[in-house]
Amino acid sequence: MKLSFKTGLSFGLTSGVITTLGLIVGLNASTGSQLVVIGGILTIATADAFSDALGIHISQESQNRHSEQSIWEATIATFLSKFLFALTFIVPFLLFKTAEAILINIVWGFAALSFFSYLIAKQQKKNPIGVVLEHLVIGLLVVVITYLLGNWIARVFA
Repeated sequence: MKLSFKTGLSFGLTSGVITTLGLIVGLNASTGSQLVVIGGILTIATADAFSDALGIHISQESQNRHSEQSIWEATIATFLSKFLFALTFIVPFLLFKTAEAILINIVWGFAALSFFSYLIAKQQKKNPIGVVLEHLVIGLLVVVITYLLGNWIARVFA
């Protein structure tokens, strides 16, 4: 796989998991509304995919060592991977009750993050367990912090 596509895919997938899980958990903790959570997922899938794609684009340009084509490949790969992956988190909300959908999404997100982390570790000839655990701990921190933040928001602004 070309480096530009790998850059975009890895950034988009990782951001898609972490950002969307944080949003889901935080919005649910603060509102308890399935409609708000779904609306949040659609909003973040769109706005954050554009934002991340532009961030990758500018980052690649600032390095002054990438071709115009590879910059655009990374930009488009980031947008598509973030947008499409974030949208997958809507499916459980369409099929299950909110609490079940959140648990399913946490499992789905952590499984995707684990699998991708494993592939990265194998490619870099690193210990997969260490790489996977490092990334899962960060993901878990995001979920816990956004849950606590959502509860605080519900108490303070309700």
